[in-house]
Amino acid sequence: MKIGFVFPGQGSQKIGMGKDIYEKYEEARNMYKYVENITNMDVSKITFEGTEEDLSKTANTQICILTMSLAILEVLKKHNINAEICSGLSLGEYTALIYSNVLGLEEGVKIVQKRGELMQNLVPTGNWSMAAIIGLENNQVEEICKKCNKGFVVPANYNCVGQVAVSGEKEAVTEVMEEAKKIGAKKVVELKTSGPFHTVKLEKAAEELRKELEKVHIQKTEKTVIKNIDGTPYKDTDNIKEILQKHIVSPVQFEKTIKTMIEMGVDTFVEIGPGKTLTGFVKRTNKEVKILNVNDVNSLEEAILLLKK
Repeated sequence: MKIGFVFPGQGSQKIGMGKDIYEKYEEARNMYKYVENITNMDVSKITFEGTEEDLSKTANTQICILTMSLAILEVLKKHNINAEICSGLSLGEYTALIYSNVLGLEEGVKIVQKRGELMQNLVPTGNWSMAAIIGLENNQVEEICKKCNKGFVVPANYNCVGQVAVSGEKEAVTEVMEEAKKIGAKKVVELKTSGPFHTVKLEKAAEELRKELEKVHIQKTEKTVIKNIDGTPYKDTDNIKEILQKHIVSPVQFEKTIKTMIEMGVDTFVEIGPGKTLTGFVKRTNKEVKILNVNDVNSLEEAILLLKK
């Protein structure tokens, strides 16, 4: 068995996520307290008792999802369950970099907090939206975006075979959704996000994040981490700070990421964090691999039984 961990990104959040894990495991509670001390945010209160509106603010969402994933990792670590290869979707790549010790825990948490703030506060004025287009080829979605005349819209996430998320101005995204249905998309879904993420519209946020990244100490990776911008493993020679700057304005190549992990021998994927989005992406890409999803006490205990050596 070769285990690969995958970590979800923004859009997978929901009120109450991880609460039963927090209540049952001391390791999980300690991680929440640790993050709360570093960030001066009441992460547990926002996550367990807040409103959907509050949790969906980018500055809150990113830290809350990260904390849940890190808390689960602490419990898995206690049971000697580890992965040689990992990746994450957008925000989830930071979780992977923290897990692999490329980013130290404290610095990693702080940079994610800063990233969330910048992505929330430096979104240009406008009415922005994202949507998933399911059942079309990548080039078909790209063509619809190019032909759209209602405003700015581009592919932002190549999630898996037959699924691309587009990002841009709300009217333009709505037009792309309608056109996609006309040419045979099986489904179109507006996403729970609040900005034109992974597009050039966040150039200002990317530039400001780079200034923050310059203060961060990058360490040699202890695991193989697959990067979003091209679906290849990070190398020791990579300029990680530059890659993470580009990460904000570049499309996420998660379909390539999954395929790379499988080519590298991963036969058991474990999604760690809220929702089951990445589990679905892996299933649609390859039905032969084993996929586990860890987002509550029951799925966590099941994973421990199946993965413990």
